[in-house]
Amino acid sequence: MSERTARRPSDDTISAWQLLRPTADKLSGVDRLLKGVGLLLMSRFRENMTIATLIEAHAGKRPQQDALTYLDQRYTYAQFNAAANRFARTLKAGGIGHGDVVAILLDNRPETLLLVAALAKLGAAAAMCNTKQRGEVLAHSLGTVAPKAILIGPELLEAFEEIRDSDAARTLDPVWFVGATAGDRAPEGLHNFLDAAAGQATGNLDDSSRVSSSDTCFYIFTSGTTGMPKASRMSHSRWLRGGAGMGMAGLRLTPRDRFYCALPLYHNNALTVSWASVLCAGATFALAPKFSVSGFWPDIRHHKATVFCYIGELCRYLLAAEPDADDRRHAVRAVIGNGLRPDIWDEFKARFGIERVCEFYGASEGNLIFVNGFNMDRTAGFCPLPYAVVAYDPETEEPAVDADGRMTQVDKGEVGLLLNKVTDFAPFEGYTDSQASEKKLHRGVFAKDDCYFNTGDLVRDQGMRHIAFVDRLGDTFRWKGENVATTQVENALNAFDAIAESVVYGVEVPHNDGRAGMAAITPHDSLEAIDWRGLVSHLRDTLPAYAIPVFIRLRPEQEVTGTMKYRKVDLKKAGYAPEGDEPVYILENGADTYVELDDSRRAALDEGRLSV
Repeated sequence: MSERTARRPSDDTISAWQLLRPTADKLSGVDRLLKGVGLLLMSRFRENMTIATLIEAHAGKRPQQDALTYLDQRYTYAQFNAAANRFARTLKAGGIGHGDVVAILLDNRPETLLLVAALAKLGAAAAMCNTKQRGEVLAHSLGTVAPKAILIGPELLEAFEEIRDSDAARTLDPVWFVGATAGDRAPEGLHNFLDAAAGQATGNLDDSSRVSSSDTCFYIFTSGTTGMPKASRMSHSRWLRGGAGMGMAGLRLTPRDRFYCALPLYHNNALTVSWASVLCAGATFALAPKFSVSGFWPDIRHHKATVFCYIGELCRYLLAAEPDADDRRHAVRAVIGNGLRPDIWDEFKARFGIERVCEFYGASEGNLIFVNGFNMDRTAGFCPLPYAVVAYDPETEEPAVDADGRMTQVDKGEVGLLLNKVTDFAPFEGYTDSQASEKKLHRGVFAKDDCYFNTGDLVRDQGMRHIAFVDRLGDTFRWKGENVATTQVENALNAFDAIAESVVYGVEVPHNDGRAGMAAITPHDSLEAIDWRGLVSHLRDTLPAYAIPVFIRLRPEQEVTGTMKYRKVDLKKAGYAPEGDEPVYILENGADTYVELDDSRRAALDEGRLSV
């Protein structure tokens, strides 16, 4: 079948689109919620529904409506689809086809979304590189997905140059440079992508009709308990279920909504929670280059946003800013995200006049999502699919089992470990590493042949199929909106000459969300032999900024369990101000050396006057 300048979607595509198309003028909020739940339950059976078919359908249905706004730029759905088609042809001419993986190393820009869409049209997958990763960590991430090619923005050329000679990057071909404009000169050895795309045709490609909803649309890199990131696979069908569940059932989006996103596109909060919700509803995506406290509300007004996405830290930063007369001068009717803590929930809604907080719970690799579709306060929401909140052993941080090897569900109001049931409808798509995938699964939980995905998260069973997030278990914790792998940090610390042994964990800090990194270290020699400034320099060369420990506790030796595991439970309980004579050091925000956490600094930290 030959390609045409304009191709009408197939009958199946139209049927799928008619199912997705919101009729906001005719549907009540409850109707839209039920429709979203219906889509959530039906989307896996629409085998040709993909990111590409949705964009093409919107371009045909509402060509002049804004699909994307960025700073002062504007793309209608027709323009966005046409640009994605040009990009897809450029990728195809470079040898990219169905099943290939292409790494994207760009910050938040229109081109980032256009490239994801273009790859989706070819049946290829985008590997969304975490732009904060550097060196060995970035090279490892690429190695987990073995991309055929890479696209790099000028803002991240330095990061690429650091790994250019690594095994993961050496075979990349082509290496495309995506400048700010088509006239930007590509560095030596890189191909100018925008120049190559400028003359390509804008009509739909026949390739997109051959892409299945079960195909991979992109990879997101998550923290690995072995110390290095893992690649989490996202299929078109799971992406669509996310958009239907959160955008339509949760937010009740309509084509009139304008969804503001200041989170990085390498996170699922942006690429799935936000963009999938927008595309499922035919709404407008307002993308910001990055989050700014001072610029947030002016940008909301500039884009005429009606919805925005958050992480808990974003909300706390906004609340920490000085109150302003314009705090409630906006058109925002609802927000969606995760991590809005109960202690600031009501204050956040009241100060900024937010009527609907659509908190959700989910993981990049998880097979279920919980969504606060009923606009209740202080809950991570509701899930209609099977899951269990089970008792766990706080010492081993593993599920507790009875004499028959079965687990026990906790009662309503109690805290337990969340397990998601793996079914044909809600499969666990896993990681590119099959062994890492299998480690996340428990079999024979309640019956011989059942299978559950271990989220690694403690939640409170609130009843009526609702949960509230409590804490993260195991070898990861969340800080500054990022997951920190403790083993990765321990490896970096142990590589420093003065440190003999280290144990890393997260501790709660007043007036901050998540847990700050803390390391209990045992020096090789005396305390005086530690070069604190040199340690900070070493960690900054080795780790992302968010993973560098805020606190360091000096210990003569580490305590272990009977199975030779570090006793982290007691360390976590002691927090950043343990009793006894073991000194604690702190790395203040922006400082280049650790200093002792004395009484005055501890008081300032407790009162929120000291920034970390």
